[in-house]
Amino acid sequence: MERYRVLIKPSAVKEIEAISRKKDRQHIAQKIKQLSGNPRPPGCQKLSGQDRYRIRHGQYRIVYSIEDRELIVYVVKAGHRKDVYR
Repeated sequence: MERYRVLIKPSAVKEIEAISRKKDRQHIAQKIKQLSGNPRPPGCQKLSGQDRYRIRHGQYRIVYSIEDRELIVYVVKAGHRKDVYR
């Protein structure tokens, strides 16, 4: 199986760093890292009206897009569920 490169938008890095609990930040970083092996893990959902997907970790969401031709996963947003879709 081919591995995807994971690229994270600088604004998404800031959003992850702004999460107050260290354990939540670590779990989110781990979930992002796992996207390189499987960009469509069980529990991911395609967002309606967009070419993006989301995965959950508790109250937090990670929104990303997948470029299958170039084997790239691009993380565009990460944060609390009340803010991430805006």
